[in-house]
Amino acid sequence: MTPDPLAPLDLAFWNIESAEHPMHLGALGVFPADSPTAAAHAADLLAARAPAVPGLRMRIRDTWQPPLALRRPFAFGGATREPDPGFDPLDHVRLHAPTTDFHARAGHLMGRPLGRGRPPWEAHVLPGADGGAFAVLFKFHHALADGLRALTLAAGVLDPMDLPAPRPRPGPPPRALLPDVRGLPERVRGALSDAGRALDIGAAAALSILDVRSSAALTAESSGTRRTAGVAVDLDDVHRVRKTVGGTVNDVLIAVVAGALRRWLDERGDGSEGVAPRALIPVSKRRPRTAQPQGNRLSGYLIRLPVGDPDPLSRLGAVRAAMDRNKDAGPGRGAGAVALLADHVPALGHRLGGPLVGQAARLWFDILVTSVPLPSLGLRLGGHPLTEVYPLAPLARGHSLAVAVSTYRGKVHYGLVADGKAVPDLDRFALALSEEVETLLTACGP
Repeated sequence: MTPDPLAPLDLAFWNIESAEHPMHLGALGVFPADSPTAAAHAADLLAARAPAVPGLRMRIRDTWQPPLALRRPFAFGGATREPDPGFDPLDHVRLHAPTTDFHARAGHLMGRPLGRGRPPWEAHVLPGADGGAFAVLFKFHHALADGLRALTLAAGVLDPMDLPAPRPRPGPPPRALLPDVRGLPERVRGALSDAGRALDIGAAAALSILDVRSSAALTAESSGTRRTAGVAVDLDDVHRVRKTVGGTVNDVLIAVVAGALRRWLDERGDGSEGVAPRALIPVSKRRPRTAQPQGNRLSGYLIRLPVGDPDPLSRLGAVRAAMDRNKDAGPGRGAGAVALLADHVPALGHRLGGPLVGQAARLWFDILVTSVPLPSLGLRLGGHPLTEVYPLAPLARGHSLAVAVSTYRGKVHYGLVADGKAVPDLDRFALALSEEVETLLTACGP
């Protein structure tokens, strides 16, 4: 298998990482245990299956010499994804001591950066102290996988499922010895269009910095620690709100975050009046059933969360309108599409500018609210069904809280990651999410 140069956005994620701000995403899955050895058996299965998943054997190696200097000048100072000749699954799968709180242990582990000299992923098996359940925390570096790719990698070490085969991706056409001049006008038009789109995105991002109406509770200097929490709500309740008010399930889920933030800020004494934080809503541009490409394919929408609005249905209407405006413009336009600018930066620019870009995240948005798709089929590990799954997003520099959402088996799971020092009351925010769903149901009437 030949080395695969990292896509520009992968390279950006690789280079903006720091010890205080690791750039891995995660998922905490909970399984019932039918014996005292269930967790140990699960760890053995994960380690045994990992070598058969090609993506889990891939390390990321920084490179300085471009493989084809004349054809790929942007590759100088980049990185490649390539097989690790010394891959040992026991370096990546760890069985921990029993715990009474899966999220407390997961928070501690999410604060630890992944090793950069080996394939950047880990699986931590956490036995429950009472023996009735165990959890598995998966961690994947964002340069290795986005949400859909991480799901594919994790599914490779869970029990086999009958899934549709991925559609093969056509290979590149044979390279001609001389360029086909007939395609030059179209290439020029494409380049000009890309340049215009980049300028549009950059201008929109600059404007988004103005008139910031966020809360100090959502911004903080990193303490280098992490907390996680999670809450599950009934998908039927979400559908009931959607059918009554209109919009999409995602609109309702984002509005729930806005209402929970209002409740949480007021209860902790920070106040919600006039607060309208900028939420980054990532948008995947990957087709779910395609096996390739491996790199991140992300854009995003940037919206104001109507935290200061006291009316729950009005908040939902504002979220719906904002999302509709973004969808009408498309994921390639607006301030939320800043990730697409990575394609216009040479590899060396990512290498040298990564730390600066990481520090600029707080200027661009205030909170991440992302949705991670999961299959409707039940997942299992060693015959034990996955009953809960909480997605966990990276926490950007200068941010206190990140929210990830997954729908699985009739439940909506909110996974929360926060700075351990800035948000000691993360469990209270998790409870506020459940309370906001009830508030919306009451507002919708019988």
